[in-house]
Amino acid sequence: MKSVIFDLDGTLADTSADLIAAANHCFRGLGLGDLLDPVADAATAFHGGRAMLQLGFSRVEGPDAVEIDRQYPVLLKAYGADICVHTRLYPGAIAAVERLRGAGYAVGVCTNKPEGLAERLLQVLGIRDAFGALVGADTLPVRKPDPAPLRETVRRLGADPARTCLIGDTDTDRKTAAAAGVPCVLVTFGPTGDAVLALNPEASIGHFDDLAGVVDALAL
Repeated sequence: MKSVIFDLDGTLADTSADLIAAANHCFRGLGLGDLLDPVADAATAFHGGRAMLQLGFSRVEGPDAVEIDRQYPVLLKAYGADICVHTRLYPGAIAAVERLRGAGYAVGVCTNKPEGLAERLLQVLGIRDAFGALVGADTLPVRKPDPAPLRETVRRLGADPARTCLIGDTDTDRKTAAAAGVPCVLVTFGPTGDAVLALNPEASIGHFDDLAGVVDALAL
């Protein structure tokens, strides 16, 4: 069986504002105020909680690895409490997923968001049942760009690991697909826009309406 595996943050949904709000919660708790901007720093949000904390601390006193480790669980708790205040699915995302399923593709999610938070977000968005498998950052001992989480997602779908592709939005997704020896489709509607094309993905899309045709052209 052929499969299409999706990244979550920055690919299926724009989660940046809620992620940055969680990081700013940490900074306010330290008396530093809101150090990140939900628009200007949106791209950093898609590189994870520690990246946001590092960026914020660099603006006041320099990044402190100990403080970042201390604040990371605080960030996760704050994010989990308000996981879908501003988050929105990108236009056409689930319609594209349903078209792929209707064409016989198995679909799954492989994300560097902790699995429990990913499960909760997909449930709150009402789309968990659209995906046959979900692998998060802590499902395995390793995370993307290691290819193991992608391969595990495909395995849980019962699909052929040689007949899959990864849909993502960052260099992490590009490196994951390359390490697994499968094609990568990068979206250009995220905060970095067409800059992802410099990563030389096998394909790209500017809207989810284009995904089915692009995946078919990959001839998985």
